[in-house]
Amino acid sequence: MIDDPIVEEIRRYRKEHAAKYGNDIHRICEALREKERTSGRTYVNRGPRLLKDRDALPRVAEEPPEYGTEN
Repeated sequence: MIDDPIVEEIRRYRKEHAAKYGNDIHRICEALREKERTSGRTYVNRGPRLLKDRDALPRVAEEPPEYGTEN
């Protein structure tokens, strides 16, 4: 495998950053959230959305009627 200096730099930065927070994912995420809050930028949360009328959606995963089984 070829050693890529850019990949190595990213890995080194990631290790240094994680070590700064004691390799604790919760502390790392909290620091990132704090950075978002204090940055002054607008962040978009594209969380899950509820479907308004689920029955109106096409059912593409169903078998076509000609392939249905008869009892």
